[in-house]
Amino acid sequence: MSARLAIKALNLRKSFGAIPAVQGLSLEVFPGETLGLLGPNGAGKSTSIQILTGLLQPDSGEVEVAGGNPHDPSVRMRLGVAPQALSLYEELTAAENLSFFGNLYNLAGSQLRDRIAWGLQFAGLQDRARHRVSTFSGGMKRRLNLAIAMLHEPEVLFLDEPTVGVDPQSRNHIFESIAQLRSSGLTIHYTTHYMEEARRLCDRVAIVDHGKLLALDTVPALIATYGGESQIQAEVAQWPVELSSRATVEAGILRANSAKPLEEIASWTAVGARFQTLQINSPDLESVFLSLTGRSLRD
Repeated sequence: MSARLAIKALNLRKSFGAIPAVQGLSLEVFPGETLGLLGPNGAGKSTSIQILTGLLQPDSGEVEVAGGNPHDPSVRMRLGVAPQALSLYEELTAAENLSFFGNLYNLAGSQLRDRIAWGLQFAGLQDRARHRVSTFSGGMKRRLNLAIAMLHEPEVLFLDEPTVGVDPQSRNHIFESIAQLRSSGLTIHYTTHYMEEARRLCDRVAIVDHGKLLALDTVPALIATYGGESQIQAEVAQWPVELSSRATVEAGILRANSAKPLEEIASWTAVGARFQTLQINSPDLESVFLSLTGRSLRD
């Protein structure tokens, strides 16, 4: 693997019986980059993460993470994983959970004590250190889950839906924590269903479906390429008949699509169109997602 890459996946394939889960997926993630992974239910995201973190062996293809094969225990020790299914022991306290997982990462003595103190502060749980996790809210558990993933200071961090089921305050705390990790130069692989999270936190976004990579780029570039035209909607006060072929006007409501909505509106008003209200909906990451993956329900 090139020294410039933190994650490299080349033509990964994985099937479960006759059901293909990953079909020729290729990804490259640079050191210090946060890559967002978006896809509908059943798109192959979880299987891809399990391959990248060494939990599953691909049927074919190549994968290297943090400079080696993630199936190598020494490489896996350089990875941090915060799974969607919380990896916590409910009957242990926050500090005991951190201690247990720290021992799994070969931390001991003063180093372990320092990292436990860091983890409690990172999760905002200093005052709940001796409380059982079973008494914690969903947001507190998510924050502790993230702290455990970072306890051994990994080179690459995998986050799978880290804000599912959390309150707004915890969600904001997690955002700030991830921003802090990004600024430290950590490489992050971030899986989410929330478009706003991907836009806010990720340098680039990969959209996958049916086990295939559909698009990978920065959010502005994805929108420019796949987002489509802006949607114009207005309450019409006056509408020249000669412009009726350029937009739909029904019951006094105008609807039109345009790649240059401001220029379009200016051309209408120049020849006498007048509006009581006017709204422009520009394409966004959700527009890109639906354009590439479709609008049918996924269960």
